[in-house]
Amino acid sequence: SPAKPPPPPPPHLPTRKFLLGCLFLIVLLAFPIASQAQVPARLTNPTAAQLGPCGLPTSWAQFNSNAPVKTFNLTADCTFSSSNVQTNLAFLYFTSGEFTINGNGHSIIGPSNGYTLYVQNTGTVLNLNNVTIRQNGGNITTVTVLSGRLNARRVIFRDNVNVSSTLRVQAGQAHLEDMQFLGNRRTTAGDLVRVDTTSASLVITNGIFRGNTATTVIGARNVGAARLEGCMVFENNIRLDGVTAATDHEAEALSTVTDNSVSSGPVCIALTPTPPSKKKAKDVPTAVPTATHRPLASTCVDLSAATGITVGATFGIGSGVQCQRLDGGGIGIQSIIDAGFIDAVDIWGYVDQGVEVCFPQAGRLIFLDASAMPRTIAPLASYSLNGMTCALIFTPGSIVLLPN
Repeated sequence: SPAKPPPPPPPHLPTRKFLLGCLFLIVLLAFPIASQAQVPARLTNPTAAQLGPCGLPTSWAQFNSNAPVKTFNLTADCTFSSSNVQTNLAFLYFTSGEFTINGNGHSIIGPSNGYTLYVQNTGTVLNLNNVTIRQNGGNITTVTVLSGRLNARRVIFRDNVNVSSTLRVQAGQAHLEDMQFLGNRRTTAGDLVRVDTTSASLVITNGIFRGNTATTVIGARNVGAARLEGCMVFENNIRLDGVTAATDHEAEALSTVTDNSVSSGPVCIALTPTPPSKKKAKDVPTAVPTATHRPLASTCVDLSAATGITVGATFGIGSGVQCQRLDGGGIGIQSIIDAGFIDAVDIWGYVDQGVEVCFPQAGRLIFLDASAMPRTIAPLASYSLNGMTCALIFTPGSIVLLPN
């Protein structure tokens, strides 16, 4: 007799297999998608089309000498967090070539889990101008110079909280001018600004260190590795252990520029590398600069009494700083008048010592630089101090307060 045909498969089995297969495929596809969403892709040499609205790349990026964009002009604050940077890696990573970031008074904010800027390899140059770097956090440094060169002018480091230093020069060179370090905090023992080796050098010309927390504000580990020029102001910095101490200068190795002194007002000191000496640090007198400019009649006291605008200078406002309040006619620029300016003051005379101007009202500041004719207009980085809107300048010109 003919063989019997095989029994039919159980009902709905193909449907079950189909559903199980679909479920497996969904899980298989979903897993890498989820992982990829947590780890953004690195941009390499981003083009102008890949820059975000603020003027910097929208995600973490690496640059070399072949990058099509080498100058970045910020048009707004740039905020970066774990959504567009990988953990413990640099947001902007420069490996070769020369690059410039013009902040135009804006901020680079964050990231909270990685470096903000990283300069690597001999010959790499990064220029930073008029920018605030704030609210970086994580297990590493805000800005690192592994090699190459960092040139920074009118840069503010503010409210960064790191396990490591706010600025670290491991090798290469860092030249900083008219700098401010305000309210930064290191969460472990060590230097707020650190210079590591004999192949590293740091030069700071005019700087303010105010309200920072660390074991040491500036630490240089080798003779001649760090040099401070002009006016350095250390005020209301706190030791990491909460202990306050008098300013401590170890001239032999320059290993501790200041031990976070607390003072009633700005203390200006000028230090240069000292050749090795067998004298102990306590036997080396502290160098205190004296103003060489001829004192002029000061109008700044009258300005403060009449308007509430306060002006302070490194060597005192009697050292040759001149002040004058401006109205719309004194500003003479219609676009600024139309913006509804709140107040303005013109500062001239001995300004290169560092002059701090504070307005009692809230707002944003712009600066009319008197060194160019006609005067150039640029946003001016500001900070809040005792409820006032303040800025530090080293160049004569007009500071204008505008509404936010």
